[in-house]
Amino acid sequence: MAEGVAPASARDIDCHLALGPSFSGEAELQKGYVDYNHQRSAADVDAGLSVNPSAVPPSDRLTAREGRLWLLAVILLLSLAVGLALISWQPIHLLPWRLDALPVGLVLLVSLFGAYAISRWREIAQLRTLVHGLSHQPQSRAEGQVEKLFEMVQRSQRGFRDLIDTFDDALLSLSLEGEILATNRSFADMLGRPFHELVGHRLDEFLELVDGAGFASLQRELLSLLERRHRSGVLRIRLKHEAGSRYFQCTTHALVHEGARRGVCVLARDITTERESEARFKDLFETLQEGIYLADADGQLEDVNPALVRMLGYENRTELLGTPLSEFFVQPEEWETERRQLAESDVVYGHEATLRRSDGSALAALHASALIRDTAGRVRRRQGTLVDITERRQIETRLRREQEFAQRLVESFPDLVVALDPEGRYTFVSPRSRELLGLSPEELIGSLFSERVEPLSCKDVQAFLDSIISGQCSNGSTEFLARRSDGETRLFRATASPLMDLSGRIAGVIAAVRDTTDSKRMEQQLIQSERLAAMGQMIAGVAHELNNPLTAVLGVTELLRDSTGDDSARRQLEIAHRQARRAAQIVQSLLTFSRPPQPRKICLNLSELIQRSLQLHEHSLRSNSITVDFSAPPDLPLILGDASQLTQVFLNLIANAEQAIREIRDHGTLCIRVSRAAERVVATFQDDGAGIRREILPKIFDPFFTTKRPGRGTGLGLSICLAILREHNGEIEAQPISQGGSLFTTWLPIARGTALFLAESRDGAVGSSSKEISKEAAAAVTNATPGGNPKPFFLFMSGELAAAAVTEQLAQAGAQTIQKPFRISDLVTILADALDKSSSGAPHVSPVN
Repeated sequence: MAEGVAPASARDIDCHLALGPSFSGEAELQKGYVDYNHQRSAADVDAGLSVNPSAVPPSDRLTAREGRLWLLAVILLLSLAVGLALISWQPIHLLPWRLDALPVGLVLLVSLFGAYAISRWREIAQLRTLVHGLSHQPQSRAEGQVEKLFEMVQRSQRGFRDLIDTFDDALLSLSLEGEILATNRSFADMLGRPFHELVGHRLDEFLELVDGAGFASLQRELLSLLERRHRSGVLRIRLKHEAGSRYFQCTTHALVHEGARRGVCVLARDITTERESEARFKDLFETLQEGIYLADADGQLEDVNPALVRMLGYENRTELLGTPLSEFFVQPEEWETERRQLAESDVVYGHEATLRRSDGSALAALHASALIRDTAGRVRRRQGTLVDITERRQIETRLRREQEFAQRLVESFPDLVVALDPEGRYTFVSPRSRELLGLSPEELIGSLFSERVEPLSCKDVQAFLDSIISGQCSNGSTEFLARRSDGETRLFRATASPLMDLSGRIAGVIAAVRDTTDSKRMEQQLIQSERLAAMGQMIAGVAHELNNPLTAVLGVTELLRDSTGDDSARRQLEIAHRQARRAAQIVQSLLTFSRPPQPRKICLNLSELIQRSLQLHEHSLRSNSITVDFSAPPDLPLILGDASQLTQVFLNLIANAEQAIREIRDHGTLCIRVSRAAERVVATFQDDGAGIRREILPKIFDPFFTTKRPGRGTGLGLSICLAILREHNGEIEAQPISQGGSLFTTWLPIARGTALFLAESRDGAVGSSSKEISKEAAAAVTNATPGGNPKPFFLFMSGELAAAAVTEQLAQAGAQTIQKPFRISDLVTILADALDKSSSGAPHVSPVN
């Protein structure tokens, strides 16, 4: 007999045929054949198929029992397959792998087995026909047919055994006492034993239930099975030849023969790997800090992990189960957008959503979800993850604000800010590069810092950068010459310090670069001005001290020259007097150089003054195609001011308008209007040029503030204009125009003086009327009697340079001035004139030194 065929009694041949490898073959067939021959009648040998009418022929009984056996076997296997498929369907769907086709495959496999069994049944039918024919033939022929019958039975038995041995699952038949009646190769390989060591032995000799108590627990399982006839589930079993335990998905059926339960048929699948994977998945599901959820096709939550419970602020997961996922979205449009994307692609990654926590607060989350479909394409469930990014979003917002602040700070910084790598290449350049170098940051990134440095300064700059990068200097500055994009060479000053990486190592240099060309020039001019001022003070002091002795020398030499009778002495005195006069002229020149004359304010017509300023700038305006629209009323009142200074103000405003127009076009219009506003004269200068940005409007009158690129303006023009107008008690204002351009407005007060009339008349009525008329003319009137009480005459002698305005004012007051050193003849002439003008008596002369 073949290995794996267990001995069995004749009454159980139908059960063993169903199990294949347990079919015992020759013994049962011989016994049935002998019984059959004893029942035959000797007279029936020649007649063929005649049977004893009082008993059922053995062939009929065999056919009936065989039919029941085949039917039972097919139904048993098909029910096993269908039951296993139904039981495994839901657990397979819960697994992360796509094993939906496994139950269907099992049913197909059983169907194939049924087809195979039917073909074998036909072979047995042929054997039955052969046996039936043997009963009508001589004994010698029957022996050959029996051998052929046994050969066919053995072949069929091997086919059944080979079929069952192809099962990957363990298949075994047990008696009610737990004895192994038959099994397949998968179970034998699992235990590592041959068939003859398994068949006839109790099952508890090879394995035990981990949660049971040996054979007693196994006996209880068998009794439970006998009551229900069918059972399926997962058992944890420990094989005695192994240290660990295994999990088996078991499906058991009771073997019933003629209404009596004879044993148990067990189909066991090793699911240890799946259980371990499930355990790992569950541990991962429970311990992940990201929220995980499982939902049905409609979005109702079926399971969530603890992280999601904490994330949404709930106490336990039961509060979330059954809740629609859409209820947690603060903005319904976010849910609808994600739902549409998910329906199109089945997977959505990195979708940011705002969720609602249990306390109503908002939660920023990164959502990833996927749809799980069955083989028919229907959505079975939905699963996804949620990552709390609230803190990250806050950090990103704070970081963006800091970056925005840093960017605005760098952009508003007056200096050029650059970052260099260890090789001296630009890695960052602020927008100021356009003003300082005439190049955009994009044009400088990646180029060497030394490329635009003049050769004269290149060595010093490289040494300075090397000291910063090597760590020898933590902070320092240097001056160097560099070229602009237009070829102009400018003087720059760079202040630099090391740039550190995250590990604290020097990764480059960060520097602030300032154009110091104009400030350096102004510094030199200031130094020169201070030197000149100091020199002027010294010269003024020296000149003042020299004027007194020179006055004496001039006076004495002149007196001696005029009084002496000696011609030789007169000539010598003339030479001395002439040289003293020359020295006096030199002193006067030094005084003029050290102290320029003060502004002279006179009554001016502002309209004429502006027209003269336009004439001075006419050529430049005409060459730049700028049209001037000037308008002023003819009866404009006069103002009091210095013509030279006010001309400087108007020339500056005209030049600024011209430059603003040239920035945006090659032609333009300058509109100038002069008018009276209350007690002031107003002049407006409106151009259609580039205009003034409102953010810089408060700073345009500040000293050294300019919107022009370096070299095109010092930033002092408007500040000087403001100073001059304030000195004249005037004002200036600037404002942008919405259509483009700018408007400058100046105000200057109308000239208002107090006239003094001296009314003298012997007739009191005439004097009184003159006084009243003068009051109507806003003049102060003083009555005087004829020739009475004359005022003293003042003569001012000064060694300093007197201003023309002061001299004129003194002259109007009736006083005279004489500059030291003076000649005696000049002094005598002035005194004589004063005596001639006096109408009564000698005037009281008061010389003022």
